[in-house]
Amino acid sequence: MPKLVVLTVGFNDRSLEVKPEKTTVGRVEDNQFQLAEPSVSSHHCEIWAKGDDIIIKDLGSTNGSYVNEKQIEANKEATLRPGQVLRLGQIELRYETGKKQTDQPRQTVKIPAGGTGQTLVMSKNSAFTKKDNKTNKIFLIVGGVLVVAIVILLVIALTKVSGSPGQ
Repeated sequence: MPKLVVLTVGFNDRSLEVKPEKTTVGRVEDNQFQLAEPSVSSHHCEIWAKGDDIIIKDLGSTNGSYVNEKQIEANKEATLRPGQVLRLGQIELRYETGKKQTDQPRQTVKIPAGGTGQTLVMSKNSAFTKKDNKTNKIFLIVGGVLVVAIVILLVIALTKVSGSPGQ
């Protein structure tokens, strides 16, 4: 069963199982899924399942509804796909299908392969993950030290060559 899992601290023990019937989401109690947070409008949006996707209709909310940080226009619908994040005001929810990652449909990007007539297909659900900032800083520091060492060695080598007799 598709569900939206709340990621925002203080609300992250909550989730919403999404059904084909419309579910209202908002700050006040008369919504079927209440998110009592000031950035969420009284009646923020409607959500329902349609196949493997979730449809979100913004109900003219004050702080907006966003799919992967792209705003949904007021009283318009947008599609949320597995793994994508929905933001309602300051509350973030991720769409999870309940299937293992290998069972979920893969999102692909097709890239023309430089004049060969072939197309490369890259999956967005790759096993490779982005390095964290700490790892990036370590690589930058080690790279900087290596560059300085190479420059020093080049200066020493050039000094010896230019200072040799016969010149």
